[in-house]
Amino acid sequence: MGSKKNLKFNENTINQLHSIFYPKTIALIGASREPGSVGQSLLANIIDSRFQGIVYPVNPKARGVLGIKCYPSVIDIPDVVDLAVIVVPSRFVPDVLEECGKKHIQGAIVISAGFKEIGKEGTGLEDKVYQVIRKYGISLIGPNCLGIINTDPESSMNATFGTQMSKEGNIAFISQSGALCMAVLDYAKESNIGFSKFISMGNKAGLTENELLLYLKDDPKTDVILMYLEDLADGREFMKIARDITNNTSHPKPIIALKAGRTLLGAKAASSHTGSLAGSDKVYDAIFSQCGVLRGNTLDEIFDYVRGFASQPLPKGENVAIVTNSGGPGILATDACISNGMNIAPFNRNTVKSLKNLLPPTVFINNPLDLIAEAQHEQYEAALNEILKDKNIHSLIVILTATSFTDVEKIANAIVNSSKKFQKPILSCFLGVYDVSTGIDILEENGIPAYKFPESAARALSEMTKFTRWLSRPQTRIKKYKVDRTKAKKIIGSVKKEGRQLLMEHESYEVLKAYHFPVIKSILAENENQAAEAGEKIGFPVVLKITSPDIIHKFDFGGVKLNLKNEIEVRSAYREILENVLAKKPGANIRGVLVEEMASNGKEIIIGMNREPQFGPLLMFGMGGIYVEVLEDVTFRLAPIRELTATHMITLTKTHKILEGFRGEPVYDIEAIEDCLKRLSQLVIDFEDIKELDINPLIVYEKGKGCAIVDARIIL
Repeated sequence: MGSKKNLKFNENTINQLHSIFYPKTIALIGASREPGSVGQSLLANIIDSRFQGIVYPVNPKARGVLGIKCYPSVIDIPDVVDLAVIVVPSRFVPDVLEECGKKHIQGAIVISAGFKEIGKEGTGLEDKVYQVIRKYGISLIGPNCLGIINTDPESSMNATFGTQMSKEGNIAFISQSGALCMAVLDYAKESNIGFSKFISMGNKAGLTENELLLYLKDDPKTDVILMYLEDLADGREFMKIARDITNNTSHPKPIIALKAGRTLLGAKAASSHTGSLAGSDKVYDAIFSQCGVLRGNTLDEIFDYVRGFASQPLPKGENVAIVTNSGGPGILATDACISNGMNIAPFNRNTVKSLKNLLPPTVFINNPLDLIAEAQHEQYEAALNEILKDKNIHSLIVILTATSFTDVEKIANAIVNSSKKFQKPILSCFLGVYDVSTGIDILEENGIPAYKFPESAARALSEMTKFTRWLSRPQTRIKKYKVDRTKAKKIIGSVKKEGRQLLMEHESYEVLKAYHFPVIKSILAENENQAAEAGEKIGFPVVLKITSPDIIHKFDFGGVKLNLKNEIEVRSAYREILENVLAKKPGANIRGVLVEEMASNGKEIIIGMNREPQFGPLLMFGMGGIYVEVLEDVTFRLAPIRELTATHMITLTKTHKILEGFRGEPVYDIEAIEDCLKRLSQLVIDFEDIKELDINPLIVYEKGKGCAIVDARIIL
């Protein structure tokens, strides 16, 4: 549908959403007497879920369905109707919604399929749906969706055609895929996971993830939000809402997203390095990182994460302890914790002393703590109590491998007893299936998530730790520089007036100079004599570059000559450049040659921007030079960026280690790069005409000596 179709969210929409999740009356339009049909399954599910309101089946050809009186039309229902659930053939849906509008129904769920997902004809039908809901101000979920579930006993509503009602929980689930919803419900039941709200969005003709997130932000029954996404209706609005939710000082709610479509289906046509590297998945990575959304790669992962968040307190730091009765799983957990950014911290002196007194002498006191195979529940409980007292430990993973010595249930109860005494997260891993099942049941009944493998527990704990970092991070602002915007606007305007998209290099330089970037000295020479004079004025050695609106990649055309030491070399290079270019591109519009100062050596990096059609300007930082697309050591963030975001763009790359001074090399001027990134952010926000921008390379010098732009490309 696109962002133009989004309904504006306001207080009235909040009330309408409340009437969708907490309706006192439901009209089921398309209720059916046919066993196994969607219309009958929906009605049966509403009844079986012990819905706390009244349901009115609507079917002009039936007097009753499942023993409940039917009405020929929603107009004929004598009561006020809060929610219409529609399951009629798609061609009738616009007319049915028209009747709902006349009945003053504020909320609707369209289960029916046959809309934009089937192509052009369906898209036209969905447009009609949108026009009707806009006309009457109806808040709509769907079409082409499974429906919704609200487990709150105040409503207790299963308005889906799934096979089961979810158990009550504190996790809200939003999904674009109805089929996935059914699988998730089944998985959740088997895994003893409960939901507060369960929402299948379908085609998002009305309400999108943004409106639903705003509603869930203040939902007292929801503590964690889980999402399956295929796209975002409005990426910038999503970022704002998600940031408000994850950043809320009184009740921050983690948002965990599984975004489908990680790979590019086709090559992206782009003229800049940034454009060619900025695939859609990298945009989502940037969006999620900037608003505190945690991303999972698989269904398994997101459910591993959400179980920790839903049942345990957040860690107050990165130090984790591991307690096990088997060395191998303890090592696996250690490796997974470290590789996921957590610390296996040493116990403090008092903890070590207490553990030595409490545990057998065969136990080596260290983190991870191996209690050895003979460990009983007394040793587990004693160890956990002492470790959880330790102020240097922020979280704990406890592992059990069942042996002939172990009483699984007693050890599980010991873990539960310890967990009740401390406000620190405990995640467990009881290895096996049948031998440990009773212990796992005890743990999960008491809110301690049990994972099949140590690595899964470590990954889940690392995400909880990551969210703690997000909450405790310094809050920075978007820096605003004093710039010459008028000058930049004049240059861009003149290029547009010529009907060009590509700014020639000297024009790009002038735009960047207007924003006070550290651009190298340069002079445009229109003939050989001017080139020689420019070389004298700038000071040798110099560089010559072809200047032509027809040529993007100058090196490919033999249009660059480096390290020219005197006037003779400049004149010779000037003639050679023109010959090379005209031989490879006869008739090229040559405006002259740019004479530049030859920059001294430093580290080459790249910064750039690609304007995404839906999300706007996406900034890039990474290792520069000709191999940038091969190495792909890059990070992306959406502009405008905050000051700390500029820092993160650099620190999250391998290039950062080189810039910090690797193997005796000097430390480079990282602050100067940050300054350029923030100026770039301001420039591309100020000028929506800029489609792509590359500064490659940006040569960075030793700390305190700044950096220099020696090549730049701007495309409108």
